[in-house]
Amino acid sequence: MPINDKTMLTGSMVALVTPMLDDGAVDWTNLDNLIEFHIGSGTQAIVGVGTTGESATLDEAEHCELISYIVDKIAGRVPFIAGTGANSTSEAIRLTKCAEKAGSDAALLVTPYYNKPTQEGLYLHYKAVAEAISISQILYNVPGRTACDLLPETAARLSKIDNIIGIKEATGKITRVNELKNTCDTGFLLLSGDDATCTEFMLAGGDGVISVTANVVPMQMRKMCDAAIKQEQETALALNKPLEDLHKNLFCESNPIPVKWLLADIGLIHDGIRLPLTKLSAKYHETLRESIRQIQA
Repeated sequence: MPINDKTMLTGSMVALVTPMLDDGAVDWTNLDNLIEFHIGSGTQAIVGVGTTGESATLDEAEHCELISYIVDKIAGRVPFIAGTGANSTSEAIRLTKCAEKAGSDAALLVTPYYNKPTQEGLYLHYKAVAEAISISQILYNVPGRTACDLLPETAARLSKIDNIIGIKEATGKITRVNELKNTCDTGFLLLSGDDATCTEFMLAGGDGVISVTANVVPMQMRKMCDAAIKQEQETALALNKPLEDLHKNLFCESNPIPVKWLLADIGLIHDGIRLPLTKLSAKYHETLRESIRQIQA
């Protein structure tokens, strides 16, 4: 069923990594530890098995197992949003059914990548998933990875479907906030998917961020988001200032390569990652360490 209170899905939400061992197997122990770390640090919702969670290298059985496992470990303490997008509509339906069966609060569905569908194709794709499964669904627009831009007018059409409740907008274009507000149904959630611009996104009227940076510094991201959503501009910008280099440097190589390396470097996970992704190049190690030192200064 669609979530009753959409305000549960606002503020600082982490795009959780999937910890892995050296052989690429899921590291369940450190996954448990990360979940507790985020709940204890004030993260307002956990988003699992998305881009940052290496969904593209998980098979369907692993994907569904991870969703069910995370739901059980969270045990209702914070909302859980399951990444269930795929470039095949039938696969997206199967994964979203898994999320609903497991008890996820919502599903996050990336635009079909590689296929490069038309806007009508995007509309029909999302409509088909929403009609097949009643769980609340959030659109995810990240054209830098998918080669497919879900335009505001298409998002507006989809916002009229009851269980499509919002969009994660990762273009980095702040103008999209007003475009979406002016065209989508009232109450449609607008979530940033771009850490570098998320403060401005929320100050422009956005409802929160699904964040890579929050993996590393969840308390700092929570404080900044709280201020930005309250429209406390000076405070929000001041809290974001020490985070700016980290926002940028976590994308020095393809996500989630840098964030997984940094989490391992500070002792929260092992540094396992699945091919075709590789461990972070040594030339960036000190850059990321310096980003953390700036926040701790």
